Amino acid sequence: MDRLSQLENQSIYIIREAYAQFKRLAVLWSIGKDSTVMLWLIRKAFCGHIPFPAVHIDTTYKIPEMITYRDRFVKKWRIDLKVNMNKKALQRGMGPHKGKVVCCDVLKTRGLQQLIKKEDYHGLFLGIRRDEEGTRAKERFFSPRDIHFEWNFKDQMPEIWDQFNTHFDKNTHIRIHPILHWTELDVWEYIKREKIPIIDLYFAKRGRRYRSLGCACCTAQIASRAKTVDKIIKELKKTTHTERQGRAQDHESTYAMQKLRVKGYM
Repeated sequence: MDRLSQLENQSIYIIREAYAQFKRLAVLWSIGKDSTVMLWLIRKAFCGHIPFPAVHIDTTYKIPEMITYRDRFVKKWRIDLKVNMNKKALQRGMGPHKGKVVCCDVLKTRGLQQLIKKEDYHGLFLGIRRDEEGTRAKERFFSPRDIHFEWNFKDQMPEIWDQFNTHFDKNTHIRIHPILHWTELDVWEYIKREKIPIIDLYFAKRGRRYRSLGCACCTAQIASRAKTVDKIIKELKKTTHTERQGRAQDHESTYAMQKLRVKGYM
């Protein structure tokens, strides 16, 4: 079995294990390549069906093409989409001008927490990877959050030999990370193999493209001539730059992402 098939099999096993163990699940869909690949894997795990809602947190600052892409595939893949925004914070003027980390915490993290409480979700699938950013490297496939959705990364059971802890206290919220063990290159090679329809913001236009997607005000393009999946794969094999070089919140302060994720950020 080749590497991509091994990765796919383990991810599908994790998805099905979560489905068997937890009630009231949802999947966080950020519209980016990782969460879209995760949706694809969920569809494969359940014969083309997604048996739980997809969640999108709308900050109102997303790149417009992302919303167009989202709405198109909601219809095509028959997704039960739940959209939430922190309306009170937006009405009070919250935005990136208040600080990128503050804005992410209020509009994304709290917006997500509001929806989890409203819908009473016990577990949430996220398309994060260990190689993407240092704090994510500390995660587990089944990662507990407390009653306030906060994450104690120092208090986690080891996961070895595919032995996963799925037994948690009643008030624990679980984050499930089916592609945690993948790399950025794995994702793109899988997109190529499966012919997954990815948003075209990742493909170069006039010498620029997005390598990572977020809010328009916090996400910069990189210099690139990669106009196809094959060219992106070729580019990744040579690059010395990090994937999130264009994400503003990663650079705002020391340990900014760790502080955000401890509070419940994606």
